[in-house]
Amino acid sequence: MNPDRKKQNIDAIDFDGKKQQNIQKTFKRMFVDVLIFLLLIVATFLLVFKDQDLGEALNAFYSAKFGFVFLGILLMVGYFAIEAWNIYSILKSFGEKLTYAQAFKFTLIGFFFCSVTPGASGGQPIEIYYMSKEKISGAHATLALLIQLCGVQISVIALGVIGIIFSLSYMETSVIWLTLLGLLINGVALAILLICIFSKKLTQRIVDFGIAVLKLFGYKKIEQKRKSINKSLEQYSNGAVYIKSHRKEFWICIGRTTLQMVFYFLIPFCVYKALNLSGTSFIQLFFFQAVLFMATSGLPLPGAIGASEAVFLSLFGTAFGEEMLGGAMLLNRSISFYWFVLITMVVVFINIVRIKAAKEEK
Repeated sequence: MNPDRKKQNIDAIDFDGKKQQNIQKTFKRMFVDVLIFLLLIVATFLLVFKDQDLGEALNAFYSAKFGFVFLGILLMVGYFAIEAWNIYSILKSFGEKLTYAQAFKFTLIGFFFCSVTPGASGGQPIEIYYMSKEKISGAHATLALLIQLCGVQISVIALGVIGIIFSLSYMETSVIWLTLLGLLINGVALAILLICIFSKKLTQRIVDFGIAVLKLFGYKKIEQKRKSINKSLEQYSNGAVYIKSHRKEFWICIGRTTLQMVFYFLIPFCVYKALNLSGTSFIQLFFFQAVLFMATSGLPLPGAIGASEAVFLSLFGTAFGEEMLGGAMLLNRSISFYWFVLITMVVVFINIVRIKAAKEEK
């Protein structure tokens, strides 16, 4: 199919002035989000190490074997690399001109904003904003991220359900309920996503019902809200068009996102070997992490801070033992989250400076 014709068919989001204003507001909120994020980290460590020996945890952290820590870092780089490859390949299929390095940069920027905003709500809008700055269609950018999200949801639910089966006997009651809640949230999110993509009639009925509820509660800007929702529905509808005409690419995308999550779920095994432990299989550690992700991914917390640490201490206790548990949690979250939040923050800062410098040159 001609790329120009694809552009005509897939006209999902008009990245207009109003959306630019919304992005500017998002940037203004970024400072507050980062501050809340830092306060949550401090609060988490105070609560976590209230019952853990911080000295022992730090000793375990610093005595970890570098080779396995480095392997964990490589797995995280692979995690980003796969997501970037998905975004790159989908955008290229639309005829967009971009390099893989650009796609990798967008992925890192998205990770930072997902990490510091509640419920990971800030990642995708900012990625679309930066893509548009580099002359990538906002409609195509949105669709690429939508398909990536769909793949992640399918992978997380599939691996999470298997993880629950493998790990149920190790799970405390509170973790079981939290995991079931996470499964429900992710399941509902995926169902809504698929309904919006593949069933225009059912989606429109849901929207009409939602509008009727808003009217009932005296919501004033009904028509404005209806227009906004209808624009989003076009995006989902165009997702169906893309999937039907690129079925092979879509299933390859699902396969890649599954591998992406496998990389992420293998990090606790690297931590386990870095601390020179044995006795628990890598399969069990893998599925512990799948359960942890399922239990915390739907929570409206920046980076699932607090919840991830608490569930790790509950779930991985039998594997790491009391003495190593605090250090293992610290090392696992450092590799899979803390360090990369700092790295991606630098990427965001450099990109802001570069865009500002380019504006001044004009």
